[in-house]
Amino acid sequence: MPGLFLCWFIVQLDAGFAAGTLACNMSPKDKKARPIVLSIAGYDPSSGAGITADIKTMAAHGCYGVTCITSLTVQSTQGVKRVEHVDGRVITETLEELLSDFSISSVKIGMLGSAEAARAVSAFVRRNQLGNVVLDPVLKSSSGADLISRDGAAVMKERMLSLVHVITPNIDEAAALTGLPVNTPEEAEAAARRLHEMGVRNVIITGGHLDPPSDFVSSSGGRENRWLEGKKIEGHSTHGTGCAFSTALACNLALGLNLLDAARAAKQYVANALKKAVQVGKGHGPINHLFDL
Repeated sequence: MPGLFLCWFIVQLDAGFAAGTLACNMSPKDKKARPIVLSIAGYDPSSGAGITADIKTMAAHGCYGVTCITSLTVQSTQGVKRVEHVDGRVITETLEELLSDFSISSVKIGMLGSAEAARAVSAFVRRNQLGNVVLDPVLKSSSGADLISRDGAAVMKERMLSLVHVITPNIDEAAALTGLPVNTPEEAEAAARRLHEMGVRNVIITGGHLDPPSDFVSSSGGRENRWLEGKKIEGHSTHGTGCAFSTALACNLALGLNLLDAARAAKQYVANALKKAVQVGKGHGPINHLFDL
């Protein structure tokens, strides 16, 4: 028996070595390349939003995620307790190091936190002329905590809106950016027009709080407009829907979809993640980013 086991073990080793050698000798054409998506965002230790949620969303789309953290938060499903910002020089060095090593297909920008971070990220995007940059202009958490300073929001508005490919504000963020009320579909369209006047090329106003919850896609400087209708999904696990949508949008752009089709796919992804969410934590739990697994 010991001899038979030893023979079996050697055969398995040889088979494993042969398979490993075959994999190593495969040409790049034989391996399916995964688009690389960069997330620049804050860290949510409960993994409902921010960097760790973005990684899950990227994995769900078959993309490879690389990340740069802008802020650390102390939070759970019950809310944000504290925020600590990352030094702007660390952000710049991290982004440049990643770009020197990876061919980045798209970028998702989420929570910036501070004016220093907003300046560093804006300069990075401008300097490297990156494509498929999605800006989710995060201003507050779902629990109402400020996630960017007042001067940081001003830097984002002045320097970043015209740099990116598309922005994805919810109705509250669209109202804050434009100074207009956004409570109806007509007001969402007016806010989109104002954002184009402010230099935004493409905007998707996510209307999760509208009835019905539909998203307004306004592209090419406002020349092409489309409403993406949705249906209300009941549940308490709704944390991180905005992060998931913007990251899914970046992933679908990296996979080669045009903006409208990428928006449709991102909206469907979030809907599925909401439907298949399982309660986690004592507060508003996260959506199920990996519902297909």
